[in-house]
Amino acid sequence: MIQILGLVAGACTSLAAVPQLVKTWKTKEVGDVSTKMFLLYVVGMSLWLTYGIIKSDLPIIITNAIALSFHGMMLYFKMKYRNKDETVPASAQ
Repeated sequence: MIQILGLVAGACTSLAAVPQLVKTWKTKEVGDVSTKMFLLYVVGMSLWLTYGIIKSDLPIIITNAIALSFHGMMLYFKMKYRNKDETVPASAQ
């Protein structure tokens, strides 16, 4: 039961990034996305993943690996699409 609780909790926190990922992928706009926030998430998820591996805790390993990949993709989008936001004229915003 504790394993299921951990997996459900981890799934909720991991999947929280999906709406922002989808929106960013569709619009290719990242001006309102905080690089520092997602960078901090990536560091935190990396530490949690390491902790889970050390403790051999499957829910921590699985959910943080998924969250790390989502937050890593968001950072990738932030770098990839950052120039698009800079080239939009102020009058068009």
